[in-house]
Amino acid sequence: MGRFSKMHGLGNDFVVIDAREATLDMTQARAQAIADRHAGIGCDQLILIGQSDRADVSMRIFNSDGSEVEACGNATRCVPLFVGRDVLIETKAGLLDAKGVEGGASVDMGQPRLEWDAIPLAYAMDTLAMPVSWEDLPAPVAVNVGNPHVIFFCDDMNGVNFERLGPMIETDPLFPARVNVNFAQVVGENHIRLIVWERGAGLTRACGTGACATAVAAVRRKLVSGPTRITLPGGDLLIEWAPGGSIRMTGPATHVFDGEADWARF
Repeated sequence: MGRFSKMHGLGNDFVVIDAREATLDMTQARAQAIADRHAGIGCDQLILIGQSDRADVSMRIFNSDGSEVEACGNATRCVPLFVGRDVLIETKAGLLDAKGVEGGASVDMGQPRLEWDAIPLAYAMDTLAMPVSWEDLPAPVAVNVGNPHVIFFCDDMNGVNFERLGPMIETDPLFPARVNVNFAQVVGENHIRLIVWERGAGLTRACGTGACATAVAAVRRKLVSGPTRITLPGGDLLIEWAPGGSIRMTGPATHVFDGEADWARF
């Protein structure tokens, strides 16, 4: 039997497994089976915490479709709560410094990548005002914050069909690694409403990297001028970024319960 913790960040939920002492062979099929909400434990992402030669711990992230991804901001905030102290975390996106704060954590998410080939896009273009669009959506911004994001700033999101447009854009050939799709609306001074279609997971209650990418895009577009409150369906995150610097994300992290499972059954 193996132990796990169920955790979430603003409703974006995780099965977190400690693989520091007993390693666990994680395949796409096994991750998908564990994440299944009907026949498995159920989660948006499966998180493996392991040993690291470069940091305090390592973190691997698997979406509910079993695909492994580079970064997950909400899961990163859960790591200091899971480990019980401030931690430097090795991820496929680089080293992330996560510190516990009251009710959650604050994470240095590193510097965003803004070059077209770092997103990555299929061909060269301006990532601040991409000369492409889908149906009535405005020209988007592309940002990589350890994983690829495209951000649409809408005047009114009430008429946007997220469930239809999200998967259409996620799998567009313009994005060879697929992409996280962010629908954003400025609703006040330094305040943005955000809905995210997450690559490999679909609509989610919160996406930490999406909030980071959206804040970066908003600063570049001069839509905000300071620390930015990002309101997602699950709640609020505070994102701070200035050109040339690292992104800081602060928000809640919650431990729900611990459990045991026979991993050989998945």
